[in-house]
Amino acid sequence: MTTTSRTGGRPFSRSTAELLTGIATLAALGIFLILAVIGTDRKSTPGYQLKADFTHIDGLDVGSDVRMAGITVGQVVSETVDPKTFKAQVVFTVRPDLHLPVDSAAIITSDSLLGGKYIALSPGGDTKMLSPGGSVTETQGSISLEQLLSRFIFSVTDTLTSQNAEKAKAENGPGSP
Repeated sequence: MTTTSRTGGRPFSRSTAELLTGIATLAALGIFLILAVIGTDRKSTPGYQLKADFTHIDGLDVGSDVRMAGITVGQVVSETVDPKTFKAQVVFTVRPDLHLPVDSAAIITSDSLLGGKYIALSPGGDTKMLSPGGSVTETQGSISLEQLLSRFIFSVTDTLTSQNAEKAKAENGPGSP
């Protein structure tokens, strides 16, 4: 009676090979996770800080871009709620070589229909410049896609309801309710 080895002449058993494959896979996933975390860590943009108050900042996050003419010139540093005005107060940086007039505007907009939000700066025409720590007073908060759709739907339903009421009134005659 002869016995055969479990390895079938291979240097590793099947369970050992599966174990090594599993360990290699977990190690690769761990490396990718570390790289993803390191890759998302944005370096802070050097420059001076400004602040702006907005009624809505839906979708704007710390680390979001601050752009002028489509070019990134800073980033959002912090977001808080002003307990007196109940507005969102956003602190952001601007490159040190850009000097913004005091009547500049900050508008929260998005990259695309479903894209991330950023602050678009529009320089004003005043000769007086904002100083570091100053406030941008001309602001426009973010526009929510959900709010726009709901306004559109309600507008359409109101229009249809009033048209149906006028039609019913015309069909029933002027004396009917």
